[in-house]
Amino acid sequence: MDRALDLTAGLGRFAIAMLRGAGAVALFAAEAISHVVRPPFYGRLFLRAFLEIAWFSLPVVALTAVFTGMVLALQSYTGFARFNAEGAVANVVVLSITRELGPVLAGLMVAGRIGAAFAAEIGTMRVTDQIDALTTLSTDPMKYLVTPRIVAGTIALPLLVVVANVLGVMGGWIIGTQQLGFASGAYLKATFDFLQGWDVISGLIKAGAFGFIVTLMGCWCGYRSGGGAQGVGRATTAAVVSSSILILASDYVLTAVMFSR
Repeated sequence: MDRALDLTAGLGRFAIAMLRGAGAVALFAAEAISHVVRPPFYGRLFLRAFLEIAWFSLPVVALTAVFTGMVLALQSYTGFARFNAEGAVANVVVLSITRELGPVLAGLMVAGRIGAAFAAEIGTMRVTDQIDALTTLSTDPMKYLVTPRIVAGTIALPLLVVVANVLGVMGGWIIGTQQLGFASGAYLKATFDFLQGWDVISGLIKAGAFGFIVTLMGCWCGYRSGGGAQGVGRATTAAVVSSSILILASDYVLTAVMFSR
């Protein structure tokens, strides 16, 4: 009986802690968003964060997309060959890339690179009292450090996903025409005939949400860090893990909302 009560109490404490953390993140996000419509807006910091996310993350996202398209074409062909449906390879590749794999993989790559970087940068500023110095200088740390990064991430990741979609489909086309024996014109025609505008738009909506999540969690974990170098390390790890989990969870929610019958 005592063990059952202890277990129930432990589960209750865990649930309360999770709800408290979710509420704190929600309030943090609301405060950051509120600064978007209130001047001043630090355009130089926004541009710096935008270039860091969009331009310097482009190589890893591009390579991930190309090889994902290649692997997807090979796996689809292997599976469809059992049912004599090899002609559906192009359809599966373009649908999977634009709806799911493009946004999700780009979000995870950016989470590993940018989420960790933002958490480490802001966390270092926290443990070295630079954030307190900003307050002393009458500069709002949320407006200066957080809002430009969140806006940049929300805008930059959909642009990265556009590139990822193109390169992912191109990777499938390369394998389809060079290794699987498809005619180039027929493969491209099947791709564009099957693709619909909502497939691309839904992926870009997901990308905007994922960019918001990655930058929000990176800034949140860094802003709340403490305890010196070890605290910064924990914040960096927490930013990547929490961003990745939230990306996958929100992907399911968005897919259920946008494609439910």
